[in-house]
Amino acid sequence: MTDDERTDEALRALAEPRRRAILRLVANDELAAGEIAESFDVSRTAVSQHLTVLKNAGLLDERRDGTRRLYRARPDGLAGLRQFLDDMWASSLDTARRLVEAERGIGEDDTARGSA
Repeated sequence: MTDDERTDEALRALAEPRRRAILRLVANDELAAGEIAESFDVSRTAVSQHLTVLKNAGLLDERRDGTRRLYRARPDGLAGLRQFLDDMWASSLDTARRLVEAERGIGEDDTARGSA
């Protein structure tokens, strides 16, 4: 799977508000599926499906402890998404800078001379 495909999968997983809430719950604590389910007014089956989507998107780690399944957020699971957003932000800031400079009549040459 490419980085772009992983980022797309993470975005699709996070598009659902309940999944974002689940990710917040397990961001700092490892919780059992039942403990996660108690936080929502939906069936355990629905929560289990959300957990599977998050796990398949690389956003959760699952660990078995006897019959319990414990979940914790994977910080590196958001790395591709974070990079995508950082790139978009940097590009947007650069575009905004160029628009302001164009509005003020400052060209690329003027900017280069000013920093030399």
